[in-house]
Amino acid sequence: MHAPQETSGDHELHKHISHTITGPGRVAMHTEYFVGPTATPNVPAVAPNSPLNDNGYNEFDVVDAAYMDYLAETDEGPKKRKRTAGVSSFCCAECPLPPLYWCKDCFSTELYCQRCTVEKHCANPLHRIEHWNNGYFAHTTLKVLGLHVQLGHPSGECCYNSSTAFHDDFVVLDINGVHEIALDFCACEIAQSPIVQLLCTRWYPSTTVDPRSAATFCLLHHFHILSLESKASAFEYWQTLARLTDNAGVSPPKDRYEALLRMMKQWCNITLLKRSGYGHDPAGVCAATPGACAVLCAACPQPGKNMPDDWEKAPPEVRWKYALFLAIDANFCLARKNVSSDEVDPGLSRGLSYFVEERGFKSFLNEAGRLPQEKSMCASHSAVNLADTKNARGLAATGVGTVDCTRHNLKRPCAVGDLQKGKRYVNMDYLLFSTLQQTRDVMVLNISYDITCQWSKNLWDRMSRYPSAIHLDLSNKTIVFLVPKFHLPAHIAACQITFSYNLIKGVGRTDGKAPERGWANINPVATSTREMGPGSRRDILDDHFGDFNWKKVTNFGISLLRKIKSAIPERELHVRDFEDFDRMLSQERPNEVETWKSAVEIWEEDRSQPNPFKIKSKSMSQAAVRLSLSQKEARDLEHGVNVALHSDISPSILISSGIDYEDQQCHLQRDHSALGVYATDLQLAKFQERSNALQRKIAEWCKIQLLYLPSVACIRTSDIESSIDSIQEEKPYDIKLWLPSQIRRETLLPCNDSLSEYEWDLQRAQAFDALDDLRWQLHLRTHLYKFKDAQIRGQRENTRAGVIIKNVEVNVSVAAEHYRRAWNALSALTPSLARNAWTTELPKLEDGDTRGMGDNAFGELSGNRTLSWIWKAQGVATAGVEGEAVLSEALRVEWCRSRARANRWVEEVELLLEEMWRVGAFLAWHAVWWEEQATRRVGLDDASLEGIRGYAKRQAALRRSMRDVFLTKWSIMPALLHPKATAAPILSINTAH
Repeated sequence: MHAPQETSGDHELHKHISHTITGPGRVAMHTEYFVGPTATPNVPAVAPNSPLNDNGYNEFDVVDAAYMDYLAETDEGPKKRKRTAGVSSFCCAECPLPPLYWCKDCFSTELYCQRCTVEKHCANPLHRIEHWNNGYFAHTTLKVLGLHVQLGHPSGECCYNSSTAFHDDFVVLDINGVHEIALDFCACEIAQSPIVQLLCTRWYPSTTVDPRSAATFCLLHHFHILSLESKASAFEYWQTLARLTDNAGVSPPKDRYEALLRMMKQWCNITLLKRSGYGHDPAGVCAATPGACAVLCAACPQPGKNMPDDWEKAPPEVRWKYALFLAIDANFCLARKNVSSDEVDPGLSRGLSYFVEERGFKSFLNEAGRLPQEKSMCASHSAVNLADTKNARGLAATGVGTVDCTRHNLKRPCAVGDLQKGKRYVNMDYLLFSTLQQTRDVMVLNISYDITCQWSKNLWDRMSRYPSAIHLDLSNKTIVFLVPKFHLPAHIAACQITFSYNLIKGVGRTDGKAPERGWANINPVATSTREMGPGSRRDILDDHFGDFNWKKVTNFGISLLRKIKSAIPERELHVRDFEDFDRMLSQERPNEVETWKSAVEIWEEDRSQPNPFKIKSKSMSQAAVRLSLSQKEARDLEHGVNVALHSDISPSILISSGIDYEDQQCHLQRDHSALGVYATDLQLAKFQERSNALQRKIAEWCKIQLLYLPSVACIRTSDIESSIDSIQEEKPYDIKLWLPSQIRRETLLPCNDSLSEYEWDLQRAQAFDALDDLRWQLHLRTHLYKFKDAQIRGQRENTRAGVIIKNVEVNVSVAAEHYRRAWNALSALTPSLARNAWTTELPKLEDGDTRGMGDNAFGELSGNRTLSWIWKAQGVATAGVEGEAVLSEALRVEWCRSRARANRWVEEVELLLEEMWRVGAFLAWHAVWWEEQATRRVGLDDASLEGIRGYAKRQAALRRSMRDVFLTKWSIMPALLHPKATAAPILSINTAH
């Protein structure tokens, strides 16, 4: 390798580096210097402070100056450029004429005369040409140089009956700019139409009648992928093309923005139909059915495509593996202004992909929209309770509702529709029943919705009033309703044990929040789609949803493997923990354990039976307070007393979310401390992902907080200025949320009294919740210590018991920390709210107070033992049979939850194995399906048939290649599924197929 080092006159110093292989994996490098004549741009002398080697030469090549000199030299005159190229005679590279032209897009930078330039660009009519003009290179075009583009004939062949396109003023859009060309159509007797001639050239015409502009297939494909990845709009792309053509505005290109919009809309629709196989269907587009162009989830159960032949006969104990997981959600960012109409802008997809067919949807809403919207009696479901009061002025749609595949985050076919006001049940019902028409045969449905507790109550009664065309056959269906894990804590206690993913059998470790992850991908297009007409908006969103689905499918090889790698060790851990816990309890309470097991199995089969996870709580819980506050807000809004400043986040939700984020911060900080200095890369990566997620949530919460507490802006500004001077970066768990209690305690700034009232009620409830949890954990600790002392023998068993007790100790500390944090908040709010009697029911918790019912305080003897105040407070039985009942209940609930954790992880591994098999089966089926499409069209000419069959064969080969790549990645599964892996207490690993 040569590199210039230092210049002196007409000579310069060069460095030569040679590499020699001296052994396996070893390379020796030798550097030599020599002087040679100057043949490249000068390089600045070495700066005085540059690092030098032993000979005084610079060890690092100075390349920036060389690059800049070269870029400047490309604009030098023809003579200088010819000298640089080493050519002594100043003439065209192909003939003796003077060279005045060069092409910016050709690989070669040779200079040519006008005639040779035209000849060399007969097959490249869209290259950019510059000519030497009075001392500099100026832009020109091949049209000015005399190039005519002849269609309908091979390149270079003359047509004796040509017709000029649109007054010899044709514009072509390509990825390098906007080009005006001289275009001639063939008008011979056997000539095809001008439109076909353009398409055969891979130019897409802007109109079907007398087109005056076109776009290259390359440009349309480029913009299509670019818009899907970057969410760039057509206007931004047009501006890019215009600036590539003329970046100074001296000679701007002719405006073809509207033409680009039209061509892209058609291109996307035709591409959609082609990729769905309708170019191979003899009936063409007329054969397309609703949802037929959607990209299906290869991992979800698709009867007839990726399921075993006898799956319908599967016994009930394994039927859960063939369940379809659905999640319902809404996105109010994707609103649309009340512009245009379906008559003016009907769209092209018309229910073939993800949006439902608009006319049928509106007809349904007109008929069923008069059904009353039932108010939610659970937590602050403002999207439901305020559905009829949301301000939709100026909007044709306040957002979109959707039904997604919960486990894999793909949009379902015929599952997206516009919302008019909030999450109205009729809208969501239609979307659910519409998409279920695509998979009628699936027998088990797991449906999650953040307001499931209220929405599902009268779902079947509402369905009976809807048109029979969308009815769901319930005769052979098992339907389970759930609430996403993120939303569940905001629900009342009854909902938290009735609709929990953690407790219900057969759902694995699904969390139900797939739609919200997908919104992050689509929200950037909201700024452009809100200004569109209804049809264009639906087409654009359908296109983005389809691309999102396709990327998910192509990533299954990586994503499913990553999930199962995480799930297998978690399964082993939780199964082992449960077995240890179950063994200890079975030795001391065998009859009770059998009763618990029977009760939980009965509840899993019939959830109308008594819930074994339910505990008797006598104190005011935080969930109950949230319900009370949401009901109060609903009454205030109804009477116009209080108006929420945010469409979805009411004042009580703001404060309760802030308290939840405080808990998450403390949890994250504890986990960070537990990592230690020898944490693995995987542990650090998982922790960083959680940190990033929490930081994003807090950032969004802080934005909404400013609506209710504007004074916080001053505090945060001061915090930012202080952090600039700090060396260490602020961690997510160190971010101050500035709840009203913190503002009262640490600043003199005013604070909204109503928000302080909200926090008072919520913190008081949290204190009672924490106190209940503390007593519960202390009961467990006392029992475990006694059992360990009486029953456990041997190092191995003692170690296992010690691990369980250590986990309970951590839970005791966490509960105490929650109580103290709530107590401190109440203490800070007391002066402003004038509430002073609360300390009698909630005293300050000292370290010595966190002891069991029969434990002595530090320094106490048995004769003068006193009972800690936590056992005298509200909500606890203190002695005799009642005390034993409390302990038994605590053990029962903990045993049931430990069992549920183990089973959910076992189910997760089984579901992932089943999904891997389904992905492979789906791709194999799809390959065969494409091969069948290859022979469906008949009666065409040989060239057309060859193209149609070639496309189908390529699609089939692509599916087989994807399947082979996935199976190669998954070939490590036997090593992951160790044969000695412990089976679950209830379920077993099934690696069938």
